[in-house]
Amino acid sequence: MRVLVLSDTHAPRHWKACPPALLPELGRADVVLHAGDVCTPDVLDLLAGFAPLHVVRGNNDGPDVAAWGAPDTLELDLTGVRVAMIHDSGQKQGRSARMRRRFPGADLVVFGHSHIPLEEVPDDPRTGVRLLNPGSPTDKRRQPTGTYAVLDLRDGAIVESRIEPLPR
Repeated sequence: MRVLVLSDTHAPRHWKACPPALLPELGRADVVLHAGDVCTPDVLDLLAGFAPLHVVRGNNDGPDVAAWGAPDTLELDLTGVRVAMIHDSGQKQGRSARMRRRFPGADLVVFGHSHIPLEEVPDDPRTGVRLLNPGSPTDKRRQPTGTYAVLDLRDGAIVESRIEPLPR
């Protein structure tokens, strides 16, 4: 299963339209995850036209995004990989352990909010959980380029996970 992971698209301020470089990735996705701060549900409509979409509500998402179906947190099973999603995971220090306590059954926690891409694998999965923040494809803040993430999931395992820069 190929999973495209996005966050912090911030339409229409930063997402005027889908970045052209994302279109091939969307076309190859079996599932799309969005970790919040979509800001307008039309982005969700567009993404859902490519593949099943799972989204959580971010701090800049209003009632219209919640009405589209974005809860504050979400837990789902993708080919046996237990994925939890939340927009704001809190401060960096202690994040993995805090997310393990919040989502005790998760194999992976996807989050956003900071716009800083991050992939972190804990030393001990009993006390921490694997984390993935795809960054933002459209609002890079202090990053050199926008980013997104791609996961390859198979038979209950994360076969590959990578954060990709979005070509300018």
